[in-house]
Amino acid sequence: MSDTRTMLPPPFATPLAALASSGFSRIADAALSEGNAIELLRDGPENFPRWLDAIAKAERNVHLENYILQDDKIGHAFADALIQAAARKVRCRVLYDWMGCRMRTRPIFWEKLRHAGVEVRCYNPPRFGNPLSWISRDHRKVLCVDGQVAFTGGLCIGDDWMGHPDRNIPPWRDTAIAIRGPAVADIDAAFADSWKTTGKPIPRHELASLKNLEKAGDFKAWVIAGRPDEMSLYRLEQLVAEIAEESLWLTDAYFVGTTGYVHALCGAAKAGVDVRLLVPGSNDWPIVGALSRAGYRALLEAGVRVFEWNGPMLHAKTAVADGCWSRVGSSNSNLASWTSNRELDVTIQDPEFAAQMADMFEEDLENATEIVLDAGKMRRARSTPGGTRRSRKRYAGRSRLMAGAAGLGATVGAALTRHRALGSAEAGVLATGGVTATAIGLIAVFLPRLLAYPLALAAIWMGLTLLVRAWRTRWPRRNKASEKA
Repeated sequence: MSDTRTMLPPPFATPLAALASSGFSRIADAALSEGNAIELLRDGPENFPRWLDAIAKAERNVHLENYILQDDKIGHAFADALIQAAARKVRCRVLYDWMGCRMRTRPIFWEKLRHAGVEVRCYNPPRFGNPLSWISRDHRKVLCVDGQVAFTGGLCIGDDWMGHPDRNIPPWRDTAIAIRGPAVADIDAAFADSWKTTGKPIPRHELASLKNLEKAGDFKAWVIAGRPDEMSLYRLEQLVAEIAEESLWLTDAYFVGTTGYVHALCGAAKAGVDVRLLVPGSNDWPIVGALSRAGYRALLEAGVRVFEWNGPMLHAKTAVADGCWSRVGSSNSNLASWTSNRELDVTIQDPEFAAQMADMFEEDLENATEIVLDAGKMRRARSTPGGTRRSRKRYAGRSRLMAGAAGLGATVGAALTRHRALGSAEAGVLATGGVTATAIGLIAVFLPRLLAYPLALAAIWMGLTLLVRAWRTRWPRRNKASEKA
């Protein structure tokens, strides 16, 4: 696109750069790591061979944490690599999310790994004593090998990220990074933190150590290991939107921003910041796609430029601001990522890396269509060749549902209270809410038992859980004694 390049400011000439040097550690609860080499990697065909090669060369340990490790061609390639590493006496640990893999990976897949000596654990499977555990998911995408090299970003492990050349379907668009240097210790520590939530912790001497990590490059980085209820990345993203002076370019797969975050983006655009948002044109989780579109109007009216990707699912989660600050990771801009999931993002302060991110963003815009306001109505500015809208497997789960529910609630609330004008894009969301509410009401009137029994069971389950926890909290010593016995 001829009009997309914004003049970037000199390095460290903006408040964002100055704050990155002094305040990001406190804001994001992440330590500054200097002396890193960081390589930008695009899509599965560029990422997965590097990941598999690292596993093949492992000598000490392999730590793999991913929301989805799918039982398909690329998933079996990773399984074979892990089995071969375990045969070489490499300590292999795999942590997957129960919800992410529930419908994608058969139990025999995990049994095969365990039988070969790979340690496999599942994050947050259903438990009687925790009826709301499904809300928190392990959405991280991390591979750390020998405490020397790490990969992280937005890619799950599955054939969708490799594409289907035989059917002329490109890979899902996604972004990750390869890291060497001191930041690897922070990523390995983040894996260990997730691992210990599922059982016995990893011995300290098996983890990456700063003593064994020499300077590998010149990049400054912060590893933000998001955990439930911490909102570390949200605080940082909000601040970046508030203080950016020149540009803020965002790529997001499931954008359902909070009112505060949307207000910050709109405020930046009104102040003259070049704010751009690239989102999927066709979302694998339709309700989130509809809610994302429902939020376009406020952004567009404030001057934010919104683009929709024309190819298969856009799954990347990245940001680049003021030519000096970048983010690559697993977090989407929605409540599920910010408040309930385990996520991992890396923010980088470096003008060279920011330039690479900006170039990649502009390349993506060549396969995107801008959404504009024309006489008060939203429309697609123009179509760009090269995209495909073939059907795709659904990649989602309860985290997507939580994000969608939050956005649906905001839209329905706006309709009922009339505190803001609604656009035509929100008609479908309102219709969904209306049909759902009407159906629930009719069931309550004509088939009350269909509602009463599930609600009663849920209430009893939650009530018993609270009573058990109250007992364990009141008499912790007695519980410990009984457990030892």
